[in-house]
Amino acid sequence: MELEIAKIFIALLVLVNPLGAIPIFISLTPNASQLERKRIAKTTTLAVAVVLCLFAVVGETLLHFLGISIGSFQVGGGLLVMLIAIALMNAQPAPTKTTQEERSEAEAKTNIAVVPLAIPLLTGPGTISTVIIYASTAHSWVQVVYLLISSLLVAVTCYGALVLASPISRLLGQTGINIVNRVMGMLLAAVSVEIIVDGLYRLFPQLSR
Repeated sequence: MELEIAKIFIALLVLVNPLGAIPIFISLTPNASQLERKRIAKTTTLAVAVVLCLFAVVGETLLHFLGISIGSFQVGGGLLVMLIAIALMNAQPAPTKTTQEERSEAEAKTNIAVVPLAIPLLTGPGTISTVIIYASTAHSWVQVVYLLISSLLVAVTCYGALVLASPISRLLGQTGINIVNRVMGMLLAAVSVEIIVDGLYRLFPQLSR
């Protein structure tokens, strides 16, 4: 149980990447007090938890409704995750995260907790795709529970990272955050390959012979 939860937790944590969101969080809340930042962090955490748990529960049903095979979704989702991994290893913004235009628009908003912080900065298409893949390949309700527990742990980690955004930013600096992102990118690349290979086996069963 512990190994299963740890594996899913690490995969989701690397995708959500709360450390990478710290500079943007700070830039969007330059004049906010510590109390206001905690309130924003709490709302963002709740939104992240809801999104992850929602797609963990309805992900497989959604695929069946759209007529998409699990194998096809795994290959497509795996390629998307690989793009995110490559961006992280190059210390660049992930292609599925917020754009500069979206961040500029967010600066004029009074409430940034849900959009753009929770969606799409923390839980973008790559994260949602991975949650759906894990949910659709679960062999029992126990594994779905593992996914839900991992999702909640990731949300709690996001809260800690956002609340401690300023100290972490001062401690690591942009160079430190880039180093962490590169390591996370390597881990994420391995996860994406695993997802793609499993999807290819489902699409072409003869490959496993």
